[in-house]
Amino acid sequence: MDHVSAPTVLAPGIAVLRADNPSEMTLDGTNTYLLFAPEASLAPGTPVIVIDPGPELEEHLRALAVYDVQLVLITHRHPDHTGGIDRLRELTGAPVRAALEQFCRGAQVFADLEEIEAAGTGVRVEFTPGHTSDSVCFVRTGREEHLFTGDTVLGRGTTILEHPDGTLFDYLASLERLLGLPDMPLHPAHGEQHQRSHPLLEGYLAHREDRLNQVRAALEKLGKAGADARPAELLDLVYPDLDSRLAGAASHSLEAQLHYLSRTV
Repeated sequence: MDHVSAPTVLAPGIAVLRADNPSEMTLDGTNTYLLFAPEASLAPGTPVIVIDPGPELEEHLRALAVYDVQLVLITHRHPDHTGGIDRLRELTGAPVRAALEQFCRGAQVFADLEEIEAAGTGVRVEFTPGHTSDSVCFVRTGREEHLFTGDTVLGRGTTILEHPDGTLFDYLASLERLLGLPDMPLHPAHGEQHQRSHPLLEGYLAHREDRLNQVRAALEKLGKAGADARPAELLDLVYPDLDSRLAGAASHSLEAQLHYLSRTV
């Protein structure tokens, strides 16, 4: 049986429950967040918003269902975030909202910059495509804002771009958009919590530029332009110490980088 613990309260009105689905892609597992009234304590029956119910793991979903789940919000379509949607709805009856209609249950798709009120708290939707075309982030509004980034920004390491659905053009614009928000605590779908968003976002942008420079150098070594190269030719040059289990993800990101370089001077 999957093992779960009680949610960990991170700040007034914010708690996290990590799903037991660790892997090379999900790190320690998917972080499911519970948002509730900042003045409330988290106890069975407390009204909550759930961000990303995670995979279909019965014990994880039952641990969420002890609360009064009033709304479920989805950061993007991947099954480690959406797999538990229907079972959690069976358990709680809560409506589910996402950027794609196929993941909505009893509610409409998001609008960019939409303000949502439920469970005694508020959330603003920020469209941030790049990891996938439907990726969104959420800002818990109020006296102290908090940023929930899904897979757009991870707690450690960097995220993949699911090219051609996710593009580097979109992703860089999304990072800049998030950097344009106030510096605030950042809560990723995988990995550790961060007390400040700006240093992590700046590091992500710097990493992307470094990676592009590595791809440029690899192309020069091969004597090819971005439009003429294939990811397989670049993998060993750009990712010399790559875990073989991540080759597919790295190839997707290389496709996104080559697409970007082929359209920029």
